[in-house]
Amino acid sequence: MGDRGHRAVPHTADLRLEAWAPSRQECLAEALRGLVESFADVTDAPVQRRTERTVLAATDADMLAMAGEEIIYVLDADGQIPVKLQVRPTTGGVVLVLELAAADSVEITGAVPKAISLHGLACQPDRAGRWSASMTVDV
Repeated sequence: MGDRGHRAVPHTADLRLEAWAPSRQECLAEALRGLVESFADVTDAPVQRRTERTVLAATDADMLAMAGEEIIYVLDADGQIPVKLQVRPTTGGVVLVLELAAADSVEITGAVPKAISLHGLACQPDRAGRWSASMTVDV
């Protein structure tokens, strides 16, 4: 396991994702990449537009949930999927920098997420300062 990454782990009915990275922003980005990769292959998708979305939250776990919900919202409302994404800090939260492709230009490979569950939600540093996140995705 490298210094950053993400993976799906077994879960009875929904999708469970884990992510890790040296910083909070990188960890959030890994978790969101895992969310996208859980249902779409964006490898060759052409970027249609770039957007920035600010996510403000009281806790890091809430920020993870709200950022995941933002990815789901962009898919539902705009019919677009992030091909590339970055997360940068801002006062009281983060800014999601999304390079988006039309959903119909992407191969859908799994169940499309409906929501992020608050059950088992976590985003925090360990004693060494490495960040980890986990979330359950309703599909």
